[in-house]
Amino acid sequence: MLNLDAQTARRNLPFERLVPALRDAFVAGCQAPERHHHHGVGNADDSTLLLMPAWSERYMGIKVVSVFPGNGKRGMPGLHASYLLCDADTGKHLALIDGDQITARRTAAASALGASYLAREDARELLILGAGRIGSLMADAYASVRPIERVRVWNPTRANADRLVRDLNDQGFDAQVATDLEAAVRRADCVVGATLSTEPLIRGAWLQPGVHVDLIGSFSPVMREADDDVFARGRVFVDVFGALHESGDLIEPIRSGALAEADIQADLASLCRGDNPGREHDDEITVFKAVGTALEDLASATLIYEARQT
Repeated sequence: MLNLDAQTARRNLPFERLVPALRDAFVAGCQAPERHHHHGVGNADDSTLLLMPAWSERYMGIKVVSVFPGNGKRGMPGLHASYLLCDADTGKHLALIDGDQITARRTAAASALGASYLAREDARELLILGAGRIGSLMADAYASVRPIERVRVWNPTRANADRLVRDLNDQGFDAQVATDLEAAVRRADCVVGATLSTEPLIRGAWLQPGVHVDLIGSFSPVMREADDDVFARGRVFVDVFGALHESGDLIEPIRSGALAEADIQADLASLCRGDNPGREHDDEITVFKAVGTALEDLASATLIYEARQT
């Protein structure tokens, strides 16, 4: 069994290859049961253990993820993961792959894939909420599908925002720290939430015609990045329909009546297959809520493994 480290995973998941690979995977489909959630594991009340299996004709695999939001106070990432890839015919264990890189890069790539259908084609200014591992990848991911030039970064801890801005400027983006969140939302073409917030950060009253809102962070009922008005004002899309029962960003607006399940326009598979056109005109507000799916992990692990074998 191969042991493929973070450097190998990162090298073999460039967004120029990963985004199309995810598009192909959503079109083809696979078996991906609902993830297992275990809350309050270990010694942290706010922790979560996730188990995410999936299988296709050639491969099967499972990702194990531990989410400890309090790690930020320790100067550590809040999420750690590993991926076990197996042969679908024999069950043979083929590779143990760094799951942190898979999770971060497939999450960013899935958002970029959604944006390829939902963001305006001329979108140039990106606002990122959250300067963590996933937030740090969003500019690169979005730039693979839209002509992103300007990036603004908002983060509760200013030092982390400063660090990401320096990195983005080194990559060639015009990057600055956003100190006024409302003003930054009002002028952005695309707004990406990549936080572990439990309170709404993005207000629907701030959204301007034509903006694309991409909500990544909330994967449990107690987590939220946007208020009800965001969903009331925008055309809402999801990565998978299971998000309706997993994310507080959808559960709460449905509970309040701001959003109905019937209002959800399409999932990512429907967008990729061309069953739904996505954005229909430049002035509409689009909202994409993602919780992640094991299909993305399996596609990413396959890409890493097959690239390593050649």
